[in-house]
Amino acid sequence: MEWVEVRGKTTDVAIEAAMHELGADSRDLIDVEVIQEPEKGFLGFGGQDAIVKVKLKPKSSGRKRRRRRKGDRPEDAGNRNDGQSRGGRGQSDGKPSGGGKPSGGGRGGNSRPAGNSGNRRDERPAKPQRQREEKPEVDITDQAPVVEEFLTGLVTAFGLEGGVDVRIEDEVIIADVTGPQTEAMVGVRGSTIEAIHELAKTVLQRQTQSSARLRLDIAGYGERRRQALAIYANQLIDQLIEDGGEVTLEPMSAGDRKVIHDAAAERTGVRSYSEGESPQRYVVLANVGGDEEE
Repeated sequence: MEWVEVRGKTTDVAIEAAMHELGADSRDLIDVEVIQEPEKGFLGFGGQDAIVKVKLKPKSSGRKRRRRRKGDRPEDAGNRNDGQSRGGRGQSDGKPSGGGKPSGGGRGGNSRPAGNSGNRRDERPAKPQRQREEKPEVDITDQAPVVEEFLTGLVTAFGLEGGVDVRIEDEVIIADVTGPQTEAMVGVRGSTIEAIHELAKTVLQRQTQSSARLRLDIAGYGERRRQALAIYANQLIDQLIEDGGEVTLEPMSAGDRKVIHDAAAERTGVRSYSEGESPQRYVVLANVGGDEEE
């Protein structure tokens, strides 16, 4: 019998799945070899499933002898049926005896039909599909601690010294990761911050079935970038007011686009709007003359 390799969330789940595959109804009938133990990972990320190899144990000789006594050998079955039918007549005419079963001397004496193991595999019950439990939406005051726990664990996983401050303002979760060493989590042009921001939103959704708006800043990079973008936007607006026309900016995140829109909203004679699809969505600044309607 060949080994069957199965993967599962736990070792027991993997073994049960292998038993279904092999048509075994008891663990006493199988040999198990654990290839990989399961690991939970960190907050649902980086974990691994259990992997086991399972095969049916070889049938014992004692069990074969018991089956032969039940009529596995045609000659034994024929002798036994001859002595029990028709008052002990020495020859069987091949007709069914009083019990309705065919007499010995042929395949009918075998108590187990040929190909039974294949039938058991075909008739095994289908594996039940795991249904995802629906959870009620969680209030934003209960979502904030989830974000704080994730970010604190992430700083620890990076091996950095830093603190995490999480608060709620205008139905928005504001998360600040502080400490000089945490600048290593910023990345080139804030690329790592954006990745951490998406991970935090994913963790929030998976654990609470809800996802409030989240604003993340690490080592003050977000605030510095907002100030630099505001200065850059105002310089472009000054140029538009003088020269006219419009300017198309490079693709930005939603937070960066908001900085540009806010800067344009404070000036007269220009308007801003976004075009494109994320992550290639960008802002367009346009001169509208003296029209103050934006």
